Amino acid sequence: MTDPTPPDRPSRDELPWVLEALLLASEEPLGAAALARATGVGERSIRTGLERLAADYEARGLRLQEEGGRYQLVTAPEYAPYVSQLLGQEAAVRLSRAALETLTIVAYRQPCTRGEVEAIRGVNSDRIVANLEQRGLIENVGTARSPGRPRLYRPAPRFYEHFGLLGPSDLPPLPEDDPPETVDI
Repeated sequence: MTDPTPPDRPSRDELPWVLEALLLASEEPLGAAALARATGVGERSIRTGLERLAADYEARGLRLQEEGGRYQLVTAPEYAPYVSQLLGQEAAVRLSRAALETLTIVAYRQPCTRGEVEAIRGVNSDRIVANLEQRGLIENVGTARSPGRPRLYRPAPRFYEHFGLLGPSDLPPLPEDDPPETVDI
């Protein structure tokens, strides 16, 4: 059996729709390099096509999510109640205050270790980290180069989708610490 003939390069007008098809077909987020190989066009053209695709989705039920240079299609956060109803997950992702604290730390300190989370929270976080990883809200991205080689965690794409964010750049800024009040004696 011979390899099929590679397709012609898509036109500039057709490229966003080809990218859409590739992103829908992929089970994993794809980087610009992988999309460029699949289409036969340069990464600069890929980024332009992705920008056009993202703009087209603004008034629709999908969003183009970018995280760590990888792209995927996700449902628009404003339609999450309908999607949850369809999938029967109305209350499937209720998060405790401790889980939200842990997610916040991981999101803003990414990548970070469980030990760093515990140092900030002041309590053991083994179970919470394991639960968040199991739910697909955080992911292991390797190990730290410190003694014991602890696992490093960052928010998973599902985290951004759940909270209606397109990536780390959409995280709201942390409030600045107020200076301590001085008291004259």
